[in-house]
Amino acid sequence: MEKENYLKFDIFKNIDLILPAYNEQESIKKSINNFESLNLFQNIIVIDNNSNDKTKEEILKTSAKYFLETKQGYGSALKRGIKESNSDIIIICEPDLTFSHNDIFKFLSYLNHFDCVFGTRTSKSMIEVGAKMNFYLRYGNIIVAKFLEYLFNGPSLTDVGCSYKAFKTTSLKKILNKLEVDGSHFQPELMIRLIQNKNKIIEIPVFYLKRHGYSKITYNFNSSLKVAINMVILIIKLFIYKLLKK
Repeated sequence: MEKENYLKFDIFKNIDLILPAYNEQESIKKSINNFESLNLFQNIIVIDNNSNDKTKEEILKTSAKYFLETKQGYGSALKRGIKESNSDIIIICEPDLTFSHNDIFKFLSYLNHFDCVFGTRTSKSMIEVGAKMNFYLRYGNIIVAKFLEYLFNGPSLTDVGCSYKAFKTTSLKKILNKLEVDGSHFQPELMIRLIQNKNKIIEIPVFYLKRHGYSKITYNFNSSLKVAINMVILIIKLFIYKLLKK
């Protein structure tokens, strides 16, 4: 059904996929090949964020466009990818095989009516057995997302850390120079800036699958807590700044 809806979506001609990569040698080639098999993308843009394994070699075995971003950080890699794209639609994702390439069609069908489509990994029925979405990660994402939603009068949100998103490129380019976060707590800033810029946004559930390789951000409880604290601090700072501007 999603594919049929997408085929009716002919306003835009070009779609780019952006994949930030840091030590993803185990999954990057298969991830690129999976997305490439859809025959949708003008470019698959992969940003190597100083990998010290064989990630670069695996990327170069594919048709993806390779870029090296030397400024360390998940946010730095994604911002570089956005700058390198000139398409009508930008989709961002992770190359660790935790997301299904077939969910792309759901994102594209919703872009018929919205400027931005956010994925959520917190729908229980769509979390694969063995996926890294345990109790504290799931409820932590939901709680922080609801906090963000309430403070910024956003759309219904249940995941503040999902990296699977789709955008009309004009929406992203308008806020690009406002994005300041370089680290792993980049997603909440991106979401807030898009909300503040009056974009039409919807969140949709996506499949969340068992990861290939290891997580460099939420590898244990302490690392997950650190990211969550950074996200909450960022959300509060941006809210205070919004109040001071009034």
